[in-house]
Amino acid sequence: MKDVLQAASELQRFCQARSWRFCFIGGIAVQRWGEPRFTHDADLTLLTGFGEEEAFIDALLAQYEARSPGERDAALSNRVVRVEASNHVPLDIALGALPFEERTVGRASAWATNQPEEKLITCSAEDLVVHKAFAGRVRDWLDLEGVLKRHGRRLNIEQIWEELTPLVALKEEPEILTKLQGIFDKHLD
Repeated sequence: MKDVLQAASELQRFCQARSWRFCFIGGIAVQRWGEPRFTHDADLTLLTGFGEEEAFIDALLAQYEARSPGERDAALSNRVVRVEASNHVPLDIALGALPFEERTVGRASAWATNQPEEKLITCSAEDLVVHKAFAGRVRDWLDLEGVLKRHGRRLNIEQIWEELTPLVALKEEPEILTKLQGIFDKHLD
């Protein structure tokens, strides 16, 4: 985990030096808000908006090694830049532009890791729940349950529903809301 935190710190310093708006999501945020687990990469949402992505992608690819050939075109198409930190830890940088992503970055806060000289900026626990439910993989649901076990009723449940419901409508997967309600019923009663 130490290598992942070092890679995250490196990426954070790179973004801050450019006054970019961002926050860590995924496994790094799970370390803060959920049941800590091993993660092999660092996931970050970087606010680029729509139409300005190329400048961000080019800066990232000038600094970091692409994880596959054709990464620039793939990033433009998929809105994720996949690179490696200097210590070879994978970095997945989502190019954020949606209002939810803007609010997520706006609500992000600093987290003192076990490396006290560095505080990483992570999404809130509520936004992590939204990200995990929306992604909907088995590991995501387990991570989400870990957040609920640790924070339970301290979470702003109303905010989670307000953010997730329109995203699920766009994805056309209403079963996500049903599954989340079942998890809430299990952990919040």
